[in-house]
Amino acid sequence: MFRRVQNESSTGTVESQRVRLTLTITVENIDFDPQGGLLRIRGRIISENKYVKMGTYHTIELELNRNFTLLKPEWDIIALERVNEACDVTKQADVAAVVLQEGLANVCLVTQNMTIVRQRIEHPIPRKRKGSVTNYEKGLQKFFDQVMQSILRHINFEIVKVVILASPGFVKDQCFEYIFAEATKQDIRQFIENKSKFVLIHCSSGHKHALQEVLQDPSIQKQLSDTKYSQEVLTLDQFFKMLNDEPDRAYYGWDHVRKAGERGAIRTLLLSDELFR
Repeated sequence: MFRRVQNESSTGTVESQRVRLTLTITVENIDFDPQGGLLRIRGRIISENKYVKMGTYHTIELELNRNFTLLKPEWDIIALERVNEACDVTKQADVAAVVLQEGLANVCLVTQNMTIVRQRIEHPIPRKRKGSVTNYEKGLQKFFDQVMQSILRHINFEIVKVVILASPGFVKDQCFEYIFAEATKQDIRQFIENKSKFVLIHCSSGHKHALQEVLQDPSIQKQLSDTKYSQEVLTLDQFFKMLNDEPDRAYYGWDHVRKAGERGAIRTLLLSDELFR
């Protein structure tokens, strides 16, 4: 990382310069921005450095493609698996979604823990003119082609079980028709062999937040029933329902869960990421 430092000479003049630092910190807090691909890490500095005092707090921003070294006292197989999965989201996301409206699309991968925007597409669509829609149709086709290319680039059909196309109006239907017309014309096997995975559904806009309303729509739940995302959400919903309807059968907290385990009374055990780490 770089930091601006000031040096005062014997004559009293002050010079400012950027110097490259290598810091070692003990992580105490993390904040991840999946859309920006940015990880903010805060903790105490535990290595000597002439520019930064040891023991002081510092926040480091790790953006995409920035090298860093992660140290742990012990690496077990589960920790290594989680690191490998985190390094390539396509290995764990079995739900993909494209939320779109005319001229705007967000191509997303949905994991058990988060939704990641792999590409945001913006393309100007000319307005329809009275007596002529040629420019409008050309602009729309170019937009749909960008969406098609993005799906090919970011979605691994060997892992993804469901591809959601969601939009207001008939944009999703037009996009679907364009993609598979081109797939037939160009013999794009990824689309032809996985057509059954595509699900079309209505949403309010092409912005990312519209995906949440799609995932909560009862009509889509059956399509997602065999995915990791749905299984985790369903299990959590069952826990909260039991906690409300039969509180004597649902427990949380270390002591209560430990006692239930000692009696062999646990059917389903949920671990939070915070406790697991």
